[in-house]
Amino acid sequence: MSFKIGIDVGGTITDFLLVLDDGSSKIYKVLSTPQDPSIGTLNGLSEMASDQNLSLEEFLGHVAVIVHGTTVTTNAVLTYTGSKTALLTTKGLRDTLEMRRGIRERQYDNRYPNVEPLVERYLRIPVEERIDYSGEVVIPLNRAEVENAVDFMVHEGVEAIGVCFMNAFVNRQHEEEVCGIIQQKIPRAYLTISNRLLPSIRFYDRVSTTVLNSYVGPTLKRYLTALISKLQQAKYEGILLIMQSNGGVISPEVAIERAAVTILSGPAGGPVAGVEYAAAQGYDDCITVDMGGTSFDASMVKDKTPTVTTSGEINRLKLALPMLNVVTIGAGGGSIGWIDEGGLLKMGPQSAGANPGPACYDLGGELPTCTDADLVLGYLDKDLFAGGRIPLNLNKSRDTIETHIAGPLKLDLAEAAAGMYNVINVNMAAAVREVSVKQGYDPRDFPLVIAGGAGPNHACMIALELEIPVMIIPKESSIFCAAGMLRSDLKHDFVNTYATELAAADSARFKKSFGDMKAQGIELLISEGIPQNRIEHIFSLDLRYVKQYHEVNVEISSQEIERADFGSIATRFHKKHNALFGYSLEEEQTPVELINLRIMCIGRTQQPEFQSEPYSGADPSGAFKKMRKSFLPLKMKFEDIDVFDGARLKFGNKIVGPAIIEQVNTTTFVTPEYNLLVDKFGSYTMYLKTKE
Repeated sequence: MSFKIGIDVGGTITDFLLVLDDGSSKIYKVLSTPQDPSIGTLNGLSEMASDQNLSLEEFLGHVAVIVHGTTVTTNAVLTYTGSKTALLTTKGLRDTLEMRRGIRERQYDNRYPNVEPLVERYLRIPVEERIDYSGEVVIPLNRAEVENAVDFMVHEGVEAIGVCFMNAFVNRQHEEEVCGIIQQKIPRAYLTISNRLLPSIRFYDRVSTTVLNSYVGPTLKRYLTALISKLQQAKYEGILLIMQSNGGVISPEVAIERAAVTILSGPAGGPVAGVEYAAAQGYDDCITVDMGGTSFDASMVKDKTPTVTTSGEINRLKLALPMLNVVTIGAGGGSIGWIDEGGLLKMGPQSAGANPGPACYDLGGELPTCTDADLVLGYLDKDLFAGGRIPLNLNKSRDTIETHIAGPLKLDLAEAAAGMYNVINVNMAAAVREVSVKQGYDPRDFPLVIAGGAGPNHACMIALELEIPVMIIPKESSIFCAAGMLRSDLKHDFVNTYATELAAADSARFKKSFGDMKAQGIELLISEGIPQNRIEHIFSLDLRYVKQYHEVNVEISSQEIERADFGSIATRFHKKHNALFGYSLEEEQTPVELINLRIMCIGRTQQPEFQSEPYSGADPSGAFKKMRKSFLPLKMKFEDIDVFDGARLKFGNKIVGPAIIEQVNTTTFVTPEYNLLVDKFGSYTMYLKTKE
């Protein structure tokens, strides 16, 4: 008997996917414990153990792998509750965190405030040193200033330190000298050296990423140390892997050292899972959406590969490490409905969270949420929510919507709840446009993979808003990210700046840079237990036209590296630039400029396979439960519609909308415009009736 477990710690709910040795799986959910997320994690593991009639120690003795995604670093940044951090930087550049790249975020809004830096100005300490663009030392490092600065940090009780000097990506000498001084004087301080974390061009990007890493590092270290300690106390001897923002997993030791790679740890599991579930239906491309209790995540998968960005932000703070291009907004089951100064109905981004939660949870919440609206509209069964473990108080939902929404807007209860439902659906559709239309893709060309505990309840209306004809609701949709984590490989990203015209690049330097990064990645993966025959590499370049401001990342082959085939690389850049921006300058023979060399080193892991079932025919009557009055959004009225038990639906069953499918951890609302089919893996495909 052997188990694998995927864990996704969210702001409201912690999701678990337990995969047994026969390939079957079970879903678990527990309330998150924000004060110490490891408590919620152990609560879920204990529930699994009890379900297997084992003690926690016995159960963990059979667990081979735990893959864990966490929001502790995300929340530390969003709430400004990270560690007290100091920054050592080149004299004259201490205000870079506030000046940033000199571009106003809202060009025509003079009153829009600047983002609050994570390091206060008095702890951003300038040091005399300077290295020029070519790596030559112009001004030697003033060691006395460094030692005085470190003494000051000790006096101020600094817990974490970032070191980022101008042009350190070309010559790391000064940063490494400072590292030695700090480790001698404050050995317990969490330390980030910019050339080790992000050795690439663009000073603001590098200093912001360095500070983010130090700011969240101690928080992640405390959390993982506590989690590992509790697992060890429970006699766990299996493998623990941590999800990172690029869609791969890493060891806890690497995660602690490079804490910033986990800042989008939780949502990154979604696109990884989307690849597999879309491929099972024969699709290479898809858009994944995940609606949880607090947030809504949207991402794009193209050619079985989630899209990646190196110019991401969190809470308006620059994070230049590779991460999956996930757009996150405050739209979840706990999103609170409110009325703005102009009398317009809004949903979120504020959330009722896990405690006190929506009003219907009857745990002290008094504000109307999306879940309250879903309950009033008849999409949820008050006695069967979370399999009956969380009975819902319908009267409290009605009262709070009447008090805060219907009364002030002079609407009846149904109109107010329908308005809440519609507004949050429009908000989520806008997030999907961010990852599709704004990237040059038509969302109608992609199946929509729906996930999250609340996602299937809103799927049809999101798809109708975007005119998307096909949706896939995975069997494990309610714990989608946890499922994706178990399907993730170990991944490490490396970057090396080489700024030159592509045609004039030195082929020997070009090959050597890739060779050095490749060797570094192989060494790291082997240290994490990956055999050489399961290591793969993805090579790419950041390219742009001369005098352009932004780069385009172009994937290249190992053969092109070996041949230094800059001509074919340039041709591919022109094509991709045209696809992204609608034009290229190939005919004008505008020179192409090389900025960065990148490599992703991948260690392939063993992943669970989908379990299929025999065909059972189209008739779903064996799963029929009852009729229930539910609100039909486009008809703007309640009607009696069929309710089915999702656990009893079989391969081949066809459900004609409108209908509701109830499962322990989610509810699927099929609007009158769609039909639904159950596939051989237990997942659902919904499609417009006109597309039959």
